[in-house]
Order: sequence, then structure tokens, then C-alpha cells
Amino acid sequence: EVSHVELIKKLAGAWKELPASQKQVYEEARKTDWKRYGEQMAAYKAQLTPAQAAALKEERRKQLAKRRSIRAKRELNLLGKPKRARSGFNIFLSENFQETEGVSPVAKLKKLFDTWQKLSTSQKQPYLQLAEDDKVRYENEMKSWEAKMIQLGREDLVRSKKQRLNQKPTETAKQAATAKTSSSGGNKAKLKKSEE
Repeated sequence: EVSHVELIKKLAGAWKELPASQKQVYEEARKTDWKRYGEQMAAYKAQLTPAQAAALKEERRKQLAKRRSIRAKRELNLLGKPKRARSGFNIFLSENFQETEGVSPVAKLKKLFDTWQKLSTSQKQPYLQLAEDDKVRYENEMKSWEAKMIQLGREDLVRSKKQRLNQKPTETAKQAATAKTSSSGGNKAKLKKSEE
């Protein structure tokens, strides 16, 4: 009736209290098992063809890369990295998902995707405008977050200047234009300074 987590905690506590002389028996068993595992793995690898061995090595490399990626994302979340900007379709999806009829979430997504495809550009415009505003929000939050990371000595997490400069000139011009039209008079001076 005890949960797995509670059971593991109790076992860990019992292990800590166990004297070193009693732990020795378990350490010997672990060493024996590890040696047996090594022998079995060597026999298994010896029977593989070179193509199978290469495929196994590639699969292992992918697993390790995935683990590293998950750890890196977890670390960025802990450091408070801003969430990416949403697209117009994502905003449309979040506003209409609950009301959409469908048997499963996949069916709802398909229905909403079809609806989005059928919308005219004038009907999509509010969502696209919200997406542009979200891009501006993301860029501003990223700049402040990157400044904070530099202060903390984590320059490795900062996007390179080259990457920021490689943004398409038309995209940055569009962002500046939409920011100018949507901002009030006081904000225009701030935008001009940030553009320089």
C-alpha cells in the first residue's frame, strides 16, 4: 500500500543506517553482477555484424544526445529563460481548442487546422498581430534575460551577436513598424533608442 517513492526513501534510510561490514556483502554481489554483465555484453557485441554494431553505437549516441538536451532544457527552465513567441496559429489554437468539438485532441487539432486554413487574411489578422506583439515581448525578455546571464557569468547561454544580426532584415523592419504603430507616443522614443 506504500507508494514507490516512499518505499525507496525507507530503503535509502535503512541503507544509510547499515554498518559498513554488512554493506560489504551487497558490494561484493554488485561487483560479481557487474563482471557477469561485462562478460555477457562482450559476448553479445562479438556476435554482431559491423552494420549492427554501428547501428547500436548510433542509437546509443542519440540516446545520450537526447538526455543532454533534456538536462539543458531543464536547466534553462530553472534559470527562468523566457518562453518562445507564439505564432498566429498557436494563439488561434489556444483560444478555440476548448470549444472545438472532437472525439480526441488530435481530431480537435485537425479540425482547427482546417478552420485556420479556410480563414481569410483579414480574419487571421488579429491573431497575426498578437503574434507580432508576442515576438516583440520575447525579444525584450530575452535581452534582459541574457543580460542577467552575463552578470551571473553564464555567457555560454547567451545567443551569439552573429545569430541576432543574422535575422532577416525584412523581419526586423516589420517588427519595428508594428511596434511603432501599436505603441503610444512615449514609447516611440524608447523604440528609436533601441533601434540605434
